[in-house]
Amino acid sequence: MRLSSILSGLLLLALLVRAHCADSQTSTAPAQTPAAYHLNVSVDEVVLTFHAADSHGLSVNDLKADELRLLDNGKPPAKIIGFQLLHDAPIRAGILIDTSESMRNAIDRNRTIAMQYAQQIVRQPTDQAFVADFVRRARILENWTGDAAAVTSAIGKVSAGAGSVSRGTAIFDTIEHACEFQFGAIDHVASGNFILLFSDGEDNASDLRLEDAIDACQHSNTAIYAFRTEREPGFTSTGPATLTQLTAQTGGRVFRENDSEAGVSEDLRIIESDLRNQYRLVYKPAELRHDGSFHPIVMLPPSRVDTITIRSGYYAPSH
Repeated sequence: MRLSSILSGLLLLALLVRAHCADSQTSTAPAQTPAAYHLNVSVDEVVLTFHAADSHGLSVNDLKADELRLLDNGKPPAKIIGFQLLHDAPIRAGILIDTSESMRNAIDRNRTIAMQYAQQIVRQPTDQAFVADFVRRARILENWTGDAAAVTSAIGKVSAGAGSVSRGTAIFDTIEHACEFQFGAIDHVASGNFILLFSDGEDNASDLRLEDAIDACQHSNTAIYAFRTEREPGFTSTGPATLTQLTAQTGGRVFRENDSEAGVSEDLRIIESDLRNQYRLVYKPAELRHDGSFHPIVMLPPSRVDTITIRSGYYAPSH
């Protein structure tokens, strides 16, 4: 009986120690949460993100892959790898504000719109933005942050011609550098990436071309949404055409900076809807040579979809 009691006591002690260790492991182990929207793809697979809206401008969030007709370089894909709706996707925004001489009278208005964006849309814990103003060169006022107050404070520091030591406006250089050094450092398929550009579209100082800026956006999967500042009546400008190309080729839109307050609020709502409700389509192209060539994309939606907001194509890998 005595030996039996001792063995029983040892067994009970072992069970208690084991239970304590299990509790300790449970309480100290970090919570395992899946990485949101993470995706690994091979170099021969293409990832497209796009937004679908009906004739009232409302998001269409129940599309099926077989409702869409996709042409890559004029040919249907060899194989669809995946298709999903990214609802409430995180947003990565680069706020770029032109402070050149031609924009002097619009800077206060553009600051107000940019602040409104920061306060209304940078709201999820996963959202991030950076702020820069530019003339001939860009000046980073706030690097990537999810703090809406910090973004708003940086926008408040935007001033006419600040940081410029020479005349001229370099929109194309600014966009290319933002795509390469800012968006190039993040996962291109993990979020809704876009540049919120405030400008009249006049570029007279870039070393790069319009095509180079578009190329950089294509490579980093970054859309451009532009608030266009109107020039004086009778002033001949290539700016509107430039902004139209930048936005259309990258899957964005152009808005007028001089819209009413209600109009601006609606513009910002459209931007958020485009970026929060995106489809992601992964596919193997019918032909994909490693030659760095551009592949134009055409997506034909079903009749119940009025508009598809999508970039115009992508670049094949170069090696």
